[in-house]
Amino acid sequence: MISPQTTQALTGAQWFKSSYSGGEQACLEVAADIPGAVPVRDSKTPEGPALLFPRASFAAFVTAVGAGGFGSL
Repeated sequence: MISPQTTQALTGAQWFKSSYSGGEQACLEVAADIPGAVPVRDSKTPEGPALLFPRASFAAFVTAVGAGGFGSL
């Protein structure tokens, strides 16, 4: 469950696009300043919903992607 503190933090979060996006509009954004979670949203609809992932799970995902763990998506 999302706490009121997390919801409030998302309102003031600083969102970042990957440096690999090359300035494209179709990209995901993450906010790094939310304790215990990594929020992810679609950069084309920043007012839309954000998915929240536990930090450890998101780190494992990023590691797997970097190691080629998902083949040629």
